[in-house]
Amino acid sequence: MRKEDLTITAMDNGYLISVSGRANFDYAVPLRELAEKLVPGNWIQFDMEYCETMDSTFMGVLTMLAMKLRKSGSKVMLINASSQLNKLLRALGVAKLFNFVAGDDKNAVRSGSAVQEVQISGKASLLTTAQTVVDAHKSLVEADSSNLEKFDKVIEFAEQDVERLKNDNQ
Repeated sequence: MRKEDLTITAMDNGYLISVSGRANFDYAVPLRELAEKLVPGNWIQFDMEYCETMDSTFMGVLTMLAMKLRKSGSKVMLINASSQLNKLLRALGVAKLFNFVAGDDKNAVRSGSAVQEVQISGKASLLTTAQTVVDAHKSLVEADSSNLEKFDKVIEFAEQDVERLKNDNQ
């Protein structure tokens, strides 16, 4: 992932996130860190116009963000998401968590001045990445229990990686 492939901009009470290229587990770690910072009343908009595809880890972190915001009555907005991206989210039963909007829908797209661009840390540690994979896939299962059958082995192997990496770091 190049730095310009994922841009997170803090706005008043929310975040505007631009995603381009292939959204994968590399994109997921900074978004998981953002999920930990969210407070009730925050909003998130993803500009997906230049996003080519998403892997399950990225979709799991999107789901994690959406479920956290849902508790405060908000939804994650996906702007200009292609029909292919929408189809991927529908296949996992999580599309219902998002508002899909065309970028020219001025009533839906929030505007305002940027407060600051959030710094994206460099390459995440293997442990952080493995834990993000676990959390992302567990979020997909929490959002739609039929995903357990699809991702139980991913979760199992990623949890084994987490344990191995913890032991290696001791």
